Amino acid sequence: MATEQQTQRNYIALAEQLAPVIKQNSSRINSERQIPSDIAEDLADQGFFRLLLPKSLGGAELEHSKFLDILEIIAESDTSTAWCLNQNNVWSTSATRMPEATATEIWKDQRAVVTNGPPSSTCKATPTKDGHILNGRWNFSSGCTHATWIAALSPIANADGSGLVSTDRKDMKIFLLPKGQVEFVDTWDAQGMRGTSSFGFELTDMFVPLNHTYDQDDAEPWHNGPHYIIPRTLLFAAGFSTVALATAKASLNIAVDFASAGQSGRKQTLMREQSTVQRSIGEARAIYSASRAYLRESMSTVWDSACSRGSLTLEERINLRLATTYAIRTAASVVDVCYNLCGSGAIFASNPIQRRFQDIHVITQHLQAHPTNYESAGQFFLGYEPEGNF
Repeated sequence: MATEQQTQRNYIALAEQLAPVIKQNSSRINSERQIPSDIAEDLADQGFFRLLLPKSLGGAELEHSKFLDILEIIAESDTSTAWCLNQNNVWSTSATRMPEATATEIWKDQRAVVTNGPPSSTCKATPTKDGHILNGRWNFSSGCTHATWIAALSPIANADGSGLVSTDRKDMKIFLLPKGQVEFVDTWDAQGMRGTSSFGFELTDMFVPLNHTYDQDDAEPWHNGPHYIIPRTLLFAAGFSTVALATAKASLNIAVDFASAGQSGRKQTLMREQSTVQRSIGEARAIYSASRAYLRESMSTVWDSACSRGSLTLEERINLRLATTYAIRTAASVVDVCYNLCGSGAIFASNPIQRRFQDIHVITQHLQAHPTNYESAGQFFLGYEPEGNF
């Protein structure tokens, strides 16, 4: 159960206190490819991995706009840390679809964090009398170094293991395992978002009992708060796009500082005095602000509907999908402007714009930012039945 102290805690103020520490350790987070254990444990102890978790499980069930505010604060200090906060918090909303006793088992630990990863083609779960036998490789398990449990999405095999019943994700099940039962594979050699520790994991003939298994889409939530009504993919998208925009804002601050102190080429004046620089900063700020406003407006509409009606219209879901995709892709364009303004020095790892440049271009490769999301919106506004995940 959530304590009175947890319910009344000012998480935004706490995030503002933690942000300087995270920023000071940003290089360490990047080089170690993880949130260091001392910082991860502090985040967990102060409740930052249970912001969207039901109060009955010791969570905050924080209003979503406040959650996005927290992501912005942390992302301006370190993009990878904010990414993990979004990934791990949004996934925790799945607690309401698994058996309540299993959710209690997991989150009775204050430092509980569940990480997951999409299945590869090798994954399958073979039914047995009391559960399933899991085999395969899963990838992109963000936050796995500070996680305590692993969620493996897997297709179901025939009882004799001869083949899969279905490869449709809607027919797959989630399997929950303590972290110690999983063998991690170090596949995370990306140049951006290194601190997310998005490693893979493998399972070989691992038994998972039935009470640690559930249908992620078909199971009715046992708690009906707004977070558990909004499709989880849209919650992920809103958070990841917020992280992207905060990365763009941090890049603008870096470019402004550089322009205020540096000269360009043979000119003897500060860059800030040049009209081209002024125009670039002004346009980039407008793009950032417009994208953020569109995102927040779309998310606010979805949140209000979830609270008042307990359901969302197709148009509301499409608008949020469009806003989140647009936010990530325009955030990248803002970072590119800032990167170019920082001149030849931007190519060096010692320049703070370099990591922001690498981070944002890893984010644009995520499915949440894929340009085909625009097609879903276009289909809807043209009167077709939209295809996609929203």
